[in-house]
Amino acid sequence: MLFDDDPPPKLIAIARLAASSDLLEAKRQVEYLELETRRFIGRGSGRMRSIWTINPYRGCEYGCKYCYARYAHEFMELRDPQLFERKIYAKQFQAAAFRAEVRRLKFGDTVWIGTATDPYQPAERRFQIMRQMLAVFAGESGLDLGITTKSDFASRDADLMAQIARKNKIRVHLTITTLDEALARLIEPRAPRPALRLNAVRKLTEAGVPVSVLAHPVMPLINDSEESLDRVCAAAARNGASSFSAAPLFLKPCSAQVFLPFLEERFPHLVRRYRERFEKAAYLKGHYPEMIAERVDRIRARHGLATGRAPESPEPFQNDQLNLFPQLAKGPSTARTLQRKVNRL
Repeated sequence: MLFDDDPPPKLIAIARLAASSDLLEAKRQVEYLELETRRFIGRGSGRMRSIWTINPYRGCEYGCKYCYARYAHEFMELRDPQLFERKIYAKQFQAAAFRAEVRRLKFGDTVWIGTATDPYQPAERRFQIMRQMLAVFAGESGLDLGITTKSDFASRDADLMAQIARKNKIRVHLTITTLDEALARLIEPRAPRPALRLNAVRKLTEAGVPVSVLAHPVMPLINDSEESLDRVCAAAARNGASSFSAAPLFLKPCSAQVFLPFLEERFPHLVRRYRERFEKAAYLKGHYPEMIAERVDRIRARHGLATGRAPESPEPFQNDQLNLFPQLAKGPSTARTLQRKVNRL
């Protein structure tokens, strides 16, 4: 504002809904709020246009220093990137409304859950939105579901996922950035320990749910050594994972606001190199990503795992913000309708 008596800017769309959200619960450093939600399923943007996306929550309590999704709170006029981990919005869930959205999907459609906020973060223990969503998907067929998380709590829903797998494709993409417990605590301060996540890989695969382990992001001179990546891949294979992937860090401006000060505090000798590498672009190009790709290919082959790639740079809140859902408004496809008739027999 130019002057003290200037009126505050008028809030619109998702920012207005966020401003009027009711406080559900407050902890020492985190507030949980309920967000009015008109649509749960949105169309991905950019490279993800062919994928539907779902995020049961806005914001993520894990506080990962490299998190690319902090920009999402900017849609709600929350400009401080730290608020992404302090103000967690639980979407107001209605099973009937969500089921109606799901049934407008076409047979064979791909749906990613957790593209910008972890669906199994601590809020899920309180509100169980993810479990309610899976219960709806358990009654459907012909979909291709992917769930991205770095929480061992995902294994709670192994029963529902196994049920979904009978009539749909489903895969859990579980992030394990490093097996070094001390390093994990620094870069992912409130996320479950790597050992707990490996245990979840085992429980899910024993239930018949395919799991990919993601060693994302690969941070230069922090967790990018062949030894570090090999340890994660080997442990993933031992616990039943069927695929493995790893890709370099990318730093959007909102991410850099948190990650670079973190480097200055914990890895000051790396600050200059990171600033030089990410000065002009969020994504690394040239020799380094090619070297990491070759390294990961060798490691994956060594342990007999397939490629397992999750979306790397989704921007899943565009449609949610504008309340757009044009493709689903056309109704289910003929193939989808026929499949339901078969299911009733």
